This record gives sequence, structure tokens and C-alpha cells, in this order.
Amino acid sequence: MLVYTYSKARQNLASLLDQAVSDGEVRIRRKDGQVFIVRPEPRTDSPLDVEGVDLGLTADEIVQFVRESRRPPYGE
Repeated sequence: MLVYTYSKARQNLASLLDQAVSDGEVRIRRKDGQVFIVRPEPRTDSPLDVEGVDLGLTADEIVQFVRESRRPPYGE
């Protein structure tokens, strides 16, 4: 577990935060000996929240594909 001094933590905040993400937490020690723990907050967004992909289809084309997929197979 990496422990930063207060001065080093101030000078290297970005790398300290990266270290907290990779290690789970980082400790910062003040001159008076008091120790603080910095840890990343768990993500609360949905794993299903993904960026869309532009396929260049119109809404009418999408509706047509859905309707075709719902048709019974030939011969039934």
C-alpha cells in the first residue's frame, strides 16, 4: 500500500488518483501523523448504458426489418 506525504499528494494529485483506481485506495499522511484514505467511489451507471452505433438506417428501414423478422416462415 502506497502512502503519500501531504506535500507529495498535492504535487502528484493526478497520479495519486490513478494509483487509487488501480490499487483500490491510497493513504496520505500529514505531518502530525494523521492518515487519510482516498479510494474511488464505485460506478453507479448501468452496464447496459452503451454508446450507440450509427448504421445509417432510417426509422422506416428499422421498422421494416422488425416486421420482416416477425413474419412466419414460408410454408406455415
